[in-house]
Amino acid sequence: MADSVVIIPTYNEKENIEKIIRKVFSLDLHCHILVVEDNSPDGTAQIVQRLIQEFPDRLFMEQRKGKLGLGTAYIHGFRWALKRDYQFVFEMDADFSHNPDDLLRLYDAAKNRGGDLVIGSRYITGVNVVNWPMGRVLMSYGASVYVRFITRMKVMDTTAGFICYTRKVLETLDLSRVRFTGYAFQIEMKYTAWKLGFNIIEVPIIFTDRTLGESKMSKGIFKEAVLGVIDLRWRALLGKLKPVTA
Repeated sequence: MADSVVIIPTYNEKENIEKIIRKVFSLDLHCHILVVEDNSPDGTAQIVQRLIQEFPDRLFMEQRKGKLGLGTAYIHGFRWALKRDYQFVFEMDADFSHNPDDLLRLYDAAKNRGGDLVIGSRYITGVNVVNWPMGRVLMSYGASVYVRFITRMKVMDTTAGFICYTRKVLETLDLSRVRFTGYAFQIEMKYTAWKLGFNIIEVPIIFTDRTLGESKMSKGIFKEAVLGVIDLRWRALLGKLKPVTA
């Protein structure tokens, strides 16, 4: 039984999904992959289903009825993982913007360096982003500065989506109380873990924008992040960010 699972949400990722699955399985990391598939009309699910025949004990897929949001896809995956014996649960995009080789570094930080939540960070050693227009770089970096200012959280890349959670973090956070679905979901998970006293480690990565498929970024997702941070800070002040056992 593998001790880790990589959760990959998909919506219209037919150009990338087979390549990313094969790359992850080629690593010196005995992990499983869970694809959370949101009823892609481009045939992504059919590609995964074919690969499951090749990797029947390592590759799994949960199909949902539609495009329900990144946050709910990960929550679905977290609940699936917690029903099994995984000790480390990864979030990773399907489009190679996260280098699969860096999974090994995140795993090491969680297993051997005491990280309860390990972030593949674009901003811990400067700005390490490739192929993004300057406007998007400034928007993303500015968002992290804004989040740190409002929340006082000591995390440089607050909107990062390349993450390793230890099992105890996901068991402690009350997943039923997570409100947000886009970038704000990533902020909410980190902030709640930080407020509950978990050790967060940032591992520097180079983020490369997708070359195949279409970006899922939208103005609505960004707006949710901006307003969501204020909501998070207010909930913390009211003492509403509590562990599931409280």
